Amino acid sequence: MKAPLSGIVPPMITPLLGRDELDIAGLERLVEHILKGGVHGLFILGTSGEAPSLSYRLRRELIDRVSRQVNGRVPLLVGVTDTSFVEAVNLSRHAAGAGAHAVVTAAPFYFPLGQPELIEGITALTDALPLPVFLYNMPQMTKVVFETETLRHLLQVERIIGVKDSSGDRAYFARLLAVAKERPEWSVLVGPEHLMVEAVRNGGQGGVNGGANVWPQLLVQLYQAASSGDAAALDRLQPQLATLDGIYRVGRHASAVIKGMKCSLSLLGICSDFMAEPFVRFREPERQQVQAVLRKCGLLS
Repeated sequence: MKAPLSGIVPPMITPLLGRDELDIAGLERLVEHILKGGVHGLFILGTSGEAPSLSYRLRRELIDRVSRQVNGRVPLLVGVTDTSFVEAVNLSRHAAGAGAHAVVTAAPFYFPLGQPELIEGITALTDALPLPVFLYNMPQMTKVVFETETLRHLLQVERIIGVKDSSGDRAYFARLLAVAKERPEWSVLVGPEHLMVEAVRNGGQGGVNGGANVWPQLLVQLYQAASSGDAAALDRLQPQLATLDGIYRVGRHASAVIKGMKCSLSLLGICSDFMAEPFVRFREPERQQVQAVLRKCGLLS
């Protein structure tokens, strides 16, 4: 990717039928559903895609199938975050061979890294990878933050082309934007969709927003309105996003975010809502609550 990536890049969920089985028909419908919404890229094997819970075999199969189907219509980003340096490299090589445009890595999890160790590890990993690299700040999952001085150092690594921040920390994101000004071709994308409009208005390039699995057109329209300064459109669209946010508030645990997306897609007839174990899908009472949200959104009659 020669130009900075901008716009809406959905972090696609992984449709499953069983413990180590893709919902192939559902996957095909989901990819077309997302692309039809006018998105600007596609990110697979991230947090929304339950990547750490999937076998390496299934991850490779997913990369192959999605890459063939997307067929260059939008840039394809592949998550390779792993506790194993070698497996991250192996998956990156597979993604490159399949035609992916870039890979995405968060800090390795389990062993806590100091910032100097994080710099050394990311630099060594980037040197070994065959594709451009996006960094992924996800401290809720990794317990490690890409501190702004660390990012300032990593700006010097030519093959690192941007960063996605899912911390939800507005002050951190502002510092991130200030650092990124030192390298204008960097893309700075935000994860939480309720922050996407604010992020774009403040100089960010767009969002990696889970709600775009379910309602991609809405997120694309919000991005366009934020980019163009269309206040009337934002006034009309933002309440719709607030309503969609209800799918994440059905369950009691952190897993409710992915369960809400998968349940929504199941109710829309797009793909199965089977969860990667040890999690299980929403049961009927929760499904009815998600269904009510989708009806309020006008996505279900």
